[in-house]
Amino acid sequence: MNFNSNKAIYLQMADRLSDDILAGRYGPDERIPSVREYAGELGVNANTAVKSYDELARAGIIYNRRGLGYFVSSDAAERIRKSRREEFFRNTLPEVARQMHLLGITVEEMTQHLKEADAQS
Repeated sequence: MNFNSNKAIYLQMADRLSDDILAGRYGPDERIPSVREYAGELGVNANTAVKSYDELARAGIIYNRRGLGYFVSSDAAERIRKSRREEFFRNTLPEVARQMHLLGITVEEMTQHLKEADAQS
């Protein structure tokens, strides 16, 4: 995994695991890689992976079964989407709106482009 310097590595790891959950790689109540496995897979220190798992556990996205490992919470995908939507509306959308204003892009024009992009995917 290529990490960027804009965000802590453990948060980027948590985002990647969240992406995997949203993509269906790990389903509800399914076991995810151990901390050591995940650290090895991404080439990071195990302590960094522990911080990532702790972050996801605090958010209720994963849970620990003592002696068995970490598992995906039954409502993990819903929690991830809710959190990311809130972050999008709080951080990303205001910048998009600012750029639209500066470039003279109307809401109607944006809607048309979104419909076209949606049709292509």
